[in-house]
Formats: sequence, C-alpha cells, structure tokens
Amino acid sequence: MKDKSSFWFAMLTPLVVGALSGLISKKGMDIYEAAADKPALSPPSILFPIVWTILYLLLGYSLYRVLESDSLNKRDAVIAFSVGLILNFLWSPIFFNLQAYTFASIILVALIIAIIIMAVTFYKADRLAGYLQIPYLLWLCFALYLNIATSNIN
Repeated sequence: MKDKSSFWFAMLTPLVVGALSGLISKKGMDIYEAAADKPALSPPSILFPIVWTILYLLLGYSLYRVLESDSLNKRDAVIAFSVGLILNFLWSPIFFNLQAYTFASIILVALIIAIIIMAVTFYKADRLAGYLQIPYLLWLCFALYLNIATSNIN
C-alpha cells in the first residue's frame, strides 16, 4: 500500500455516499418494503445492504488501484467514477421517496452507461480495477429489472 490516505479516501467515499443516500431514502424504503406487490424476483430486503456494501468496497478498492497507478487515464477514470457515484446517490431518493419510477429507470440506464465507461477507463489504468466492476454492472442490470417491474406493478 503506497499511500494510506488515498486508500482510506477511495474505500470510504463510496460507502459514505451510499450510506447518505440510504439515510435520505430510509422512509421511502420502509414504505416499499411494506408494500404487498413487489416484482417476482425481488430478493429479501436483508440482501440489499449486504450486496451494496460489497459493491461499494469493490468500487473503493478499484478506485484505490487506479489512483495508485501510473496510468495517463487516471483523470478520466476519476471523472467517470464521480459521475457514476452521483447517479448512484440520486437513484434511491428518486425511486423510494419520490416513487418516480420512470425517472428512476432513466437514472439507472444513465448509471449503467456511466459504469461501463468507468469500468473501461479503470481497465485502462489497472485491469483488475476494471474487472472488479462486473458485479456492479450485473447488479445494476438486476436493479433496472426491479425498477421497471415495480413501475409496471404500481
């Protein structure tokens, strides 16, 4: 580990942003959880914080690897990371609090595109950092299914 401060910054940033988004969306999440009608493949609610924590840790570790790399793509990777994190932050309040399911779907599509771009720029800086974004992309695609299915139910 070359720089402990960049490690902690990279690891904590996605966790803190995700936690803030979750706190802002807590009331809406509780309402969603109490709803009788959910998409057919909707997992138990306990799974979401576990999966998101793992994904945020993978994202943070990937960012750290990029920050510590000698890549000329580092700046582009950090910009792509930032755009993705902002979109990720916005989705929960839009989906849960506002129940704006169509707009939330649009945000998710934009997020998926942003994460594909981020994964490619991460890959150019550090191959493992790029590959570690595959679970995030798969989860976002599943989230898009849940988002669209929820909008069709409601």
